[in-house]
Amino acid sequence: MFRPDEETTVPTFSLKDYDITVADVRRNASPAELYEEAIRSDGARVAHQGALVAYSGDKTGRSPKDKRIVRHGESEGQVWWGPVNIPLEPSSFLINRERARDYLNTRPRLYVVDGFAGWAPDHRLKVRVVCSRPYHALFMHVMLIRPTADELASFGTPDFVIYNAGEFPANRLTTGMTSKTSIDLSFEDKELVILGSEYAGEMKKGVFTIMNYLMPKQGILSMHCSATADRKTGRSSVLFGLSGTGKTTLSADPKRMLIGDDEHCWSDAGIFNIEGGCYAKTIDLSAESEPDIYKALTYGSVLENVVLLNGNFVDFNDASITQNTRGAYPIEYIANAKIPCVADHPADAIFLACDAFGVLPPVSKLTPEQAMYHFISGYTARVAGTEVGVTEPQATFSPCFGGPFLVWHPAKYAELLSAKLKQHGTSVWLVNTGWSGGGHGVGKRMKLSVTRAVLDAIHSGELQTAPTTTDPVFGFEVVTACPNVPPDVLIPRGAWADKQAYDATAKKLAGLFRNNFVQYAGIAGPGVVAAGPKA
Repeated sequence: MFRPDEETTVPTFSLKDYDITVADVRRNASPAELYEEAIRSDGARVAHQGALVAYSGDKTGRSPKDKRIVRHGESEGQVWWGPVNIPLEPSSFLINRERARDYLNTRPRLYVVDGFAGWAPDHRLKVRVVCSRPYHALFMHVMLIRPTADELASFGTPDFVIYNAGEFPANRLTTGMTSKTSIDLSFEDKELVILGSEYAGEMKKGVFTIMNYLMPKQGILSMHCSATADRKTGRSSVLFGLSGTGKTTLSADPKRMLIGDDEHCWSDAGIFNIEGGCYAKTIDLSAESEPDIYKALTYGSVLENVVLLNGNFVDFNDASITQNTRGAYPIEYIANAKIPCVADHPADAIFLACDAFGVLPPVSKLTPEQAMYHFISGYTARVAGTEVGVTEPQATFSPCFGGPFLVWHPAKYAELLSAKLKQHGTSVWLVNTGWSGGGHGVGKRMKLSVTRAVLDAIHSGELQTAPTTTDPVFGFEVVTACPNVPPDVLIPRGAWADKQAYDATAKKLAGLFRNNFVQYAGIAGPGVVAAGPKA
């Protein structure tokens, strides 16, 4: 029996193989330990619901312009070089890695998180995270798949190592650096180095980028999507979309099993989640609008950059630190999560677009060619900003609904998707979670109840035989009758009071689509190009 006056020894873990000699290394510390350390030494607090509240400093979002991939002979011909994947010389990577290790060596205590990426045992990746902030360790404890005690004991050599030295800046004089932030990935060294950013999402998306390179090499499609599954048949549904389109919210569907909210792979056996947790935007979150996510932000979860009121109540409406407030929670905190997070092949693939122009219909069905066009386009729209002169929505196109995380050319992912859709008879739908009756400032945001009714009808199969009409500009089949959706919402032009304004806006949006797709016309093929909006 333990007595308080007895001496105890803290288990140690050596990082000498990485030239890190810190004596106090906590490997896979429990959430309770990490809470204690984060509160004592890292400025963290505990929210009224029990989540750990932490702050990421100056960087409250990802820094895509500071992401670098090492140019190396083995992978050079496979990487889609350009503004997404900026090349870095091997010598600069070694300098940055040395800088990260030197900084970590100055810390009195380090944290190691060993976990898996990928729920399919045949395809999972062993990932090791080395960091100095307990909040970062808890975040990756949540977001990686947590090993059992036996799996941890036999973990062995990791497949990839992440050095998170985000508190320490990159040296701007190092060749290839453009700021004090640098996120450097070497596929050959199997390492990711983070300097100059304490935003935890860099680790999460770094793992996704690694999977986006490795999985297609095996004929497996990696996808920026959420996923659910039917409780009876097991057939899944994947929901693609950029941030803010509703991937996480719509995947928290109590009528279905949750597979995951953000990152998945589609193999010959079906789909599997990459992650062990969910990462939701929490701005304007409420127990009424998103009860499952709200309840999940309890003990063991992490809240980033939120404002606390008296009594440590979270003000989810306060964006004074950032609009990008986030919550990370273990996937099993959602009551209907399916563990392990794997499912049968998708019956439906749903492309989510938050169309702030108010042009796209709530739901339309896509042909195989249209599916490829819209997948490669990856459209959504942001609302008008606060800058002087910016008075209308801004279109955003991100190939494959995940441009910042792609490694191969978008054509690689599109080819894999096309083959799998055909092989498994998957239907493809375009769903607008944005505005209706006019663009932002005129119309209204689509009610969540409307979008949920649309998804219910897709999953039940009712929309397979629903009446449709061909959109004269975009060419897809617009569903004209859907249970629990007002008929006047389903046809966008009919919902606009000013029909001429709708026609002009639709024409403008179609032009933006066509202008964006010019860069892919040479690889997409004439059938896919012709599936886009008409002039």
